[in-house]
Amino acid sequence: MRRGRVTIPTDENYVDGTKKIADLWGADAVRDCDGTHLPKNALEIAEKVYNTYFVVRGDNEWADVHTDELQSVLLMTDYVLATEETLVVDILKGYSHDQLGVNEENPKKYWQVFDRTTGEEIFTWEYVGNGQVCISDTIPYHEYTVNFFAKNLWDSTQMYNYITNHWDIEKHKVMEPRFEATFEHIKENMQKWCAENQNVNVVRYTTFLYHFFLVFNEMNKEKHVDWFGYPMTASPRAFDAFEAEYGYILKSEDIVAQGTYQNNFVNPTKRFRDYMEFTEKYVTKTVRELVDIVHAEGKEAMMFLGDSWIGTEPYGDHFKDMNLDAVVGSVGGGVTVRMLSEIPHVKYREGRFLPYFFPDTFFAGNEENAIEELNRNWVTARRAMMRKPLDRMGFGGYLQLAAKFPKFIKRAGEVCDEFRAICDAAGKEKPYAGLTVAVLNAWGVKRSWMCHMVAHELWYQQVYSYQGVYEALSGLPVNVKFISFDDIKANGIDEDIDVILNVGEEGTAFSGGDYWNDSEIVAAIRKWVAEGHGFIGVGEPTAYRKGGRFFQLADVLGVDKEKSITLSEDKYNIEKKPHFITADVTGEIDYGEGMKNIYALQGTEVLDITISDRFQRNVNVGEVKLSANEYGGGRGVYIAGLPYSAQNARLLLRAMFWASHKEEEMKRAFADNVCVDCSYYPGSAKYALINNTHQKQHTRFFDRDGIESVMELNPDEIVWITIGEGEKE
Repeated sequence: MRRGRVTIPTDENYVDGTKKIADLWGADAVRDCDGTHLPKNALEIAEKVYNTYFVVRGDNEWADVHTDELQSVLLMTDYVLATEETLVVDILKGYSHDQLGVNEENPKKYWQVFDRTTGEEIFTWEYVGNGQVCISDTIPYHEYTVNFFAKNLWDSTQMYNYITNHWDIEKHKVMEPRFEATFEHIKENMQKWCAENQNVNVVRYTTFLYHFFLVFNEMNKEKHVDWFGYPMTASPRAFDAFEAEYGYILKSEDIVAQGTYQNNFVNPTKRFRDYMEFTEKYVTKTVRELVDIVHAEGKEAMMFLGDSWIGTEPYGDHFKDMNLDAVVGSVGGGVTVRMLSEIPHVKYREGRFLPYFFPDTFFAGNEENAIEELNRNWVTARRAMMRKPLDRMGFGGYLQLAAKFPKFIKRAGEVCDEFRAICDAAGKEKPYAGLTVAVLNAWGVKRSWMCHMVAHELWYQQVYSYQGVYEALSGLPVNVKFISFDDIKANGIDEDIDVILNVGEEGTAFSGGDYWNDSEIVAAIRKWVAEGHGFIGVGEPTAYRKGGRFFQLADVLGVDKEKSITLSEDKYNIEKKPHFITADVTGEIDYGEGMKNIYALQGTEVLDITISDRFQRNVNVGEVKLSANEYGGGRGVYIAGLPYSAQNARLLLRAMFWASHKEEEMKRAFADNVCVDCSYYPGSAKYALINNTHQKQHTRFFDRDGIESVMELNPDEIVWITIGEGEKE
């Protein structure tokens, strides 16, 4: 049994049990969890001891005295209908009064009122106190909203855990470090805490200064959840500091943005980008002072990529300046593995796997479900780790709960052993990749592997058909880059890119929205494809209605979307044809939510189409789901949607190889069974065949030279092969 690379939770009431499980799992690190305390002899249990540290929450003694130095959050009211010429708006209606209170600091300077029916800002209003805004000269049957600052009275994460776990403890208020007195107090607390916690050698910041956008409604259920949102960084003090630094006044609407709050799906405006940059610089500078204190005490500083991570942007320009030692984050699947494992400028990266050891999973009679969740999470994440492994893994919650499930404990130990084996084999070198693929969206590298997320990898009906593209990519044998439209405009397209992927719905930051109104960008991509490269669109790629077309690269993709304005133009290309891309497909292809009203241009190869039995014609019928198109020396592919599955991952792989004119290269370091992935590590001359199912699988295996052999894999098994031996290790 191996040891190391594993972190487990503990608490002061479960020391002996922790020692036993640490021995079973080979854990070399222990950690506390929200609501628990480390044992005083924690260093006797493991070499590494993580302690959660809250920078701005949990010090109610200070917060209760400095009530004017609590954090704020920028909010918009619900739409309110005027029926007369005066309208009174209860601005906290619909929000949790346990979590939020009105920040009454100079409303006329910072708040804004809008007639959302006309889109105009309204100035005939007053804040009359007690959470009420009175708007005069309103137009009956127009809708109005108020942008306002609220005080954050209860930390969002503690509120969630409190409600979920039925806690009855003190509720944590949240302090604003932009106030000098509060920040000096924060630094003093950090110094004192380090001195008092000699049994801790890793400070696990959870996280730093500002929480992602999470506010609750009147029933204390989640109202707004945006893991990328910046409204909880906003405050009157931040707005004043922004004006002093950038030379112009930031308006609340620059962040509220008609209630979208400039979320990850919205093309970021210049003003919002400025505000993000401003916040990143402040967070980096402030956190660096705390990290320096930790390092001076001989401890490591670890950032939890969650909770209060906003302003850190791990793929941004300023992250390196915090001088962190490590990052830890929650693993939802392959996408979050890659999001964590590729973060630069830290010594090691850790993933916290599912399930949490919480009462909602670990209750009597639920052991098999807990094991199933562990297996599902592990097998999905494992694909990505074969391409770029994490350095460490761990679990969160209450170990005492998991200990009641002996079969779960056994299975988790097996996962820990397999994780270490992957790290030993794949953690020191780059695996072979047959292609370089670039994901094109408005964010580019800054939000690498963060596309189409609302809250990590939680399932949303509107995005799973797109999220599956990244999940597939996370474990495929290709190099993956993230590029932005601004990158193309400024620098063109890198020579090493074989295929560009554009994925998403019309008007979003991921499809591109009005970037497709830029003729320079459109022409640059057309030229690049025509010169011999590939372009793959999923959903509504290049969507922007202009010039009689909806897809601005319809000529490249070979398809467009009927918006009922070109119905008079007959469309005859409806015959489905076999193709290299669909060679491994059995049964029907899952397009998820799919896409309606896509039609093929003449000359395009239709690979899949649905035709309603209501129509018995050979023209103007059918909805194209998959197509392939020659474009000059290059190629375009259209896919209506791509939820993650083994078959869909293979379909995407084939589409990428076909689009880049490299079909003959695909069957090198390759397994022909769609349920089996293959990774090849040139430095060690090792191959790994990974069975991504709970059933036995057979596959034809092709080495780097195309030499074929037949392999059998047990359920969930990884088979390691060394060149020249052809045998399992």
